[in-house]
Amino acid sequence: MNAQPIPQRVVKTRRIAFSYPSGGLNQHYVQGDLVMSHAVAVLSAMFPEGEDFFVRAVKHYADRVTDPQLKAQVKGFIGQEITHGREHRALNDRLRAMGYPTRLVDRFTHWLMIRTDRIVPKRFQLAVTAALEHYTATVAERLLTSPEAQELLGENEVRSMLLWHALEESEHKAVAFEVYRHTGGSERLRIVTMYVVNLLFFPIVVGFTALSLLGDRATYNPVRLIRSLAALRHSPFLARVVIEHLRAYNHSGFHPDDFDASELLDRWRTELFGEQGVLADHLK
Repeated sequence: MNAQPIPQRVVKTRRIAFSYPSGGLNQHYVQGDLVMSHAVAVLSAMFPEGEDFFVRAVKHYADRVTDPQLKAQVKGFIGQEITHGREHRALNDRLRAMGYPTRLVDRFTHWLMIRTDRIVPKRFQLAVTAALEHYTATVAERLLTSPEAQELLGENEVRSMLLWHALEESEHKAVAFEVYRHTGGSERLRIVTMYVVNLLFFPIVVGFTALSLLGDRATYNPVRLIRSLAALRHSPFLARVVIEHLRAYNHSGFHPDDFDASELLDRWRTELFGEQGVLADHLK
């Protein structure tokens, strides 16, 4: 077992709730962008079953964790992920009512995660969790650092929910990685797993986004579709810094804390949940 010390991290479960009243969202809620609205809907639809899978993978090894700091972080990780799944289910119900195929994506993700549970070794499941947590943390920290990314979300409840989710993804970004490492996971399997995740994740997201677009009448306006596709070239989420951040995972000796987000997290904790925090009234 790796005896490297566990850094102190704040991984806190927040009791929070968001609401999406009928008519409270524009059809293309990502600042009117056609493709991005469908892509975000697909990702949101994948989260609940994905978060449940992450929790199962980490829980399986939780009793092997002896470090008290990591034990506390695992507890916070599980609480945060369960809350994320619940809140994304509420958003997905609203998006489904607006015509997005979130139920179809959710059912596929459920099938994929259950099959993975039954067929794939537990160690590999934990490695998949650590790899996908790197994805979510990379996107989350891009959202929290890029004004252009934040501007895409406009001023609505989806923006609020995604900012909260991004904060917590960054807070717990190293937990699954640390559980993997401290329970004997190898560097070789960690890196190979990320290559497998890369081969599967992008085609699934792109495929379901295309399918979602086919069910939207606005897609058949060629001018609007072409403009939306062209805008992807300049998307803050596809910037070089994001690609480099994702690729860093494949380097031997990588650790999520190589990208220090402590100051970023302090700022956003205050902005969202401080005394005058914009989401303080969302806390239960």
